[in-house]
Amino acid sequence: MRGLPGSAAARGTPESQRAPRWFDDEAGPVVRPYAMTRGRTTSPAQHRLDLIALVIAEERADGDPEADRTLSPEHVDIVDLCRDTPQSVAELAAELDLPIGVIRVLIGDLVADELVHVTRPVPPAELPDESILRDVISGLRAL
Repeated sequence: MRGLPGSAAARGTPESQRAPRWFDDEAGPVVRPYAMTRGRTTSPAQHRLDLIALVIAEERADGDPEADRTLSPEHVDIVDLCRDTPQSVAELAAELDLPIGVIRVLIGDLVADELVHVTRPVPPAELPDESILRDVISGLRAL
């Protein structure tokens, strides 16, 4: 295997003896997103978790989710964020600084544990046409 001059591969250093890869001095080594999801990339509730889906904490989650040892810190953070105000999947990903795919799997876990539920806003295509609403209002005024 050829590498850049001076690189560990070019010097013949076995890959297992190389130093861990750091992206910058402040970040330290990177934890791969799949480590948080235990290697899973999907969840049973995946089909309902588009970016604008709203995540709402269940009343059952009003206790102390940290006491549940089966939940990761990220699961607890999601429940805490959704406790007072429903959050969209995109908002949760931004707030927790995690990839959307990871957030979807974690939310799927919480849905399965009945700690949160997910609602989808009405798609614009299913909303009534504005002209129909104006006609209804005009008809009501005419009465």
